[in-house]
Amino acid sequence: MLTIDIHTHILPEKIPDYEKKFGYGGFVKLEHHKPCCARMIKDGKFFREIEDNCWSAEKRMEECTHHQVDVQVLSTIPVMFSYWAKPNDAFELSQFLNDHIAEIIQRYPKRFVGLGTVPMQSPQLAIKELERCMKIGLRGVQIGSHVNDWNLSAPELLDFFKAAEQLNAAVFVHPWEMMGEQKMQKYWLPWLVGMPAETSLAICSMIFGGVFEKCPNLRVAFAHGGGSFPATIGRIEHGFNCRPDIVAIDNSVNPREYLGKFWLDSLVHDEEMLRYIIKLFGSEKIAMGSDYPFPLGENEPGKLIRNLNFDTTTAENLLHNSALKWLGLEKKIFI
Repeated sequence: MLTIDIHTHILPEKIPDYEKKFGYGGFVKLEHHKPCCARMIKDGKFFREIEDNCWSAEKRMEECTHHQVDVQVLSTIPVMFSYWAKPNDAFELSQFLNDHIAEIIQRYPKRFVGLGTVPMQSPQLAIKELERCMKIGLRGVQIGSHVNDWNLSAPELLDFFKAAEQLNAAVFVHPWEMMGEQKMQKYWLPWLVGMPAETSLAICSMIFGGVFEKCPNLRVAFAHGGGSFPATIGRIEHGFNCRPDIVAIDNSVNPREYLGKFWLDSLVHDEEMLRYIIKLFGSEKIAMGSDYPFPLGENEPGKLIRNLNFDTTTAENLLHNSALKWLGLEKKIFI
């Protein structure tokens, strides 16, 4: 059965020294300290070690074949968003990253689909790069769960979402720079607690800010099974009902009405949670996502779905139909 993984991250093997070029810090460098392995360095400090499957299309295809994954949707690592940078500098970095992904999908069009990154701190530049992304063969963009001090409900961002809708661009929302990070440095808590909360923040912001009302044809998918949102929809709805004077000030539609109107990836690491989000959203809105090639991802992409022995319709939705609908693609192009 055709299998599409909508949540995978990639970097170029070599990254320019943007800190030196732009004259200030915060940008990621790669230190290739041994074969097939590199350290990501930020402001002189170690951030993460990556292997060649983070940049080599050929290595990725080898591992995908082993894991029975036919197609990967490529997006950058969220630390590369660089929303904190000067807009024109982030614009240049985005173009470099997007050209790299475009080159890979041009070489291997049946194995990869691309999502770009854009300088969201400048919505007009973001729109400009989004337009270019669609021209060079990408299917949309990955954005962060917030943009500096803006949540995704910020009026400054509405023109970007309208542009994505008009361009038929898929949008993938990924948590980054997690809330409360400074207060939870131990135990990997920013990734275990902050990330799920960030995704719920993004979903609630778009719902309560009326983004889905203003952009009814916008196709948005959220990472990590929607984070903490699915488990707290009862509380969210109750808050909407009991204090509309606080919650419903920009959108009077009950948040539960939006279930099934956007996509989630399947990355929940739990059989019962996967069943729950399918029940909540419908299998046609859940797409397989693994967070390849990182340790918090699914070690064997697609294994959780396959192990549950769903009926054929549900399995097809989870493994490819939902992804194709979100991306605006047809199955035949990969066969």
